[in-house]
Amino acid sequence: MLELTILIPALNEEATIAIVIKKAKKWLKENKVDGEVLIINNGSVDKTKEIAISQGARVVDCAQKGYGNALIAGINAADGKYVIMGDADDSYNFLEIGEMYKKLKDGYDFVIGNRFHHIEKGAMKFLHRYIGTPLLSFMIRKKYDIKINDINCGLRGIRKEKFANLPFKSTGMEFASEMIIQARKLNYKMAEVPIHFYKDKRNKPSHLNTIRDGIRHVKVIFSL
Repeated sequence: MLELTILIPALNEEATIAIVIKKAKKWLKENKVDGEVLIINNGSVDKTKEIAISQGARVVDCAQKGYGNALIAGINAADGKYVIMGDADDSYNFLEIGEMYKKLKDGYDFVIGNRFHHIEKGAMKFLHRYIGTPLLSFMIRKKYDIKINDINCGLRGIRKEKFANLPFKSTGMEFASEMIIQARKLNYKMAEVPIHFYKDKRNKPSHLNTIRDGIRHVKVIFSL
């Protein structure tokens, strides 16, 4: 087993996939961590897969669409003892995962970033920054007694052996909430670390649907 898998789900990310793979591989090399960069190709019809392979990443296809499906497939396929996952749009800088990795090494089962410490101008929509994410985070904190302030942060890490115990039901963006809730229910040791959040480098709209995905998050929060 490798020490660390840096997991990146991707759907038509040919504009940025090489950038994030280079950063992930550079971090592994500079920190002398025995690891891999794993791309979960979630139905791309552009050159995402070809570019990822050319950059030396391992690529696994996931035919079932959805953020949750992609992460579940990715973590199950990971060869690392620890898995740190992040988006393919370069909004998270994989050169800055050191603190998250340290927390996992220190015995934490689940680690998540908090983007609200540093958000680059234009990186997050007003509705998401001041209403959506704070409200959803408040709901989870109150209902499940979890001290996490950014439940939608996509940069997060988990010990692979612990992931197998989580009984997931979600397949879409709401998986982000369920992952936290299920980990809390099993009393996993959890930590939140401050991170930077950058304006994504996509040349296309985000996969996120604010209203639809927000409703799905609320349903998960109050149904588990």
